[in-house]
Amino acid sequence: MASSSGEAGESQSYTTMDRGDVEAIGAHCEMPYCHQLDFLPFRCESCKSTFCLDHRTEFAHKCAHEGAWATARREQMLNAASTGKSTLRPVAETQCAHPQCKTAINTPGSTGVRCGSCNRQYCLRHRLNEDHDCAKLAPLGARPAAAAAFNAAAQTEKARAALSKLRAWGKGKQAELLPKARPSSNAARVVALNQLKRSAKGDAKTPADRRVYVHVEASADTTTSKFPRGDFFYARDWSVGRVLDAAARGLQVQNLNNRGGGEEERLRVFHVEGGRLLEFGERLGEAVASGDTVVLLRGVGPAVPDLIRP
Repeated sequence: MASSSGEAGESQSYTTMDRGDVEAIGAHCEMPYCHQLDFLPFRCESCKSTFCLDHRTEFAHKCAHEGAWATARREQMLNAASTGKSTLRPVAETQCAHPQCKTAINTPGSTGVRCGSCNRQYCLRHRLNEDHDCAKLAPLGARPAAAAAFNAAAQTEKARAALSKLRAWGKGKQAELLPKARPSSNAARVVALNQLKRSAKGDAKTPADRRVYVHVEASADTTTSKFPRGDFFYARDWSVGRVLDAAARGLQVQNLNNRGGGEEERLRVFHVEGGRLLEFGERLGEAVASGDTVVLLRGVGPAVPDLIRP
C-alpha cells in the first residue's frame, strides 16, 4: 500500500489516498447506502476502509473501530517522548478560509471547523455553508472535470431524495402542524401573545422591542428531545442557524450540525405558518412573527419552500 499523503492522520482520523492506492477510475465509498464513485477517496485510519468526502470521518460512517487511530497516535507520542524523538507535527495555526476574515484558527482560543462540502477550515463565525458562500466554492482536492460531474450527479440525487422525504413528512403532519386558528379579536390576540411572553424563556439582555416570541417543538418523527416543546424568545436580528442552536439547547435536542456528517444527521427549522424550511442565513425577524410556531426536524434535507402548498 502506498503511504498516505498531506494530512497523514496526525490530527484527523482519515487520510487522502495516493494515486497508487486506487485505479484510474477511482474508488467507490464503502458506506452501505452511498457507494459514490470518488476520484480522491479517503482511507479511515481506524477501520482502514475507503470513503468519499461526505463519509470520511469516523462519525459520518459510524466507524466500528472509532478512536483506534487516536490510540495509536497517543502510543506513538508516548514512545517518542520516552526516546526524546518525535515524528508528529503539531496542528498548524492557520487563518480562516473566508476571504474577508483574518481570524487565526487552530489556536487554544479559537477552534477551526472544517466544512464537509468545500473541505476548507473556518472560524466559528463563518462555519455555516451560508456564511462562506459554500455553494460557489469548488471542494479542495476535487479533480475539476470528472469529479465535478460525478459529484454534481450525486448531489442532485441526494437533493431529490431529501425533497421526497420532506414532502412525505409534510403530508403526514400537515393537519397536525398547520397554524391553529388565531383569536378573532384584537383583545384576544393581545391576551394570547401576553401569555406567550410570560411563559417564554430567553436571554434577558435582549431588549424587549427586539424580541420575537415563538413556540418551539421537536418532531418525535425525526429526532428525540428531553422536552417536546417550549416557549422562547430570540433577538429578531439573529440568524436562523443561531436560533436553531439556542432552541436545541433549550429543548435538549442533540445538535450535530457542526460535527460534519451527512444531511441525515443535520437539524433544520420548519416554520409552520410559512409552510417551509428556513435557511440558516435568514434573519429571524424577517421570516417569523411573534406567536408563530417553529419545529426542529432532523434529516429532511436542504431548505425547500412551499412544503404545505401543493
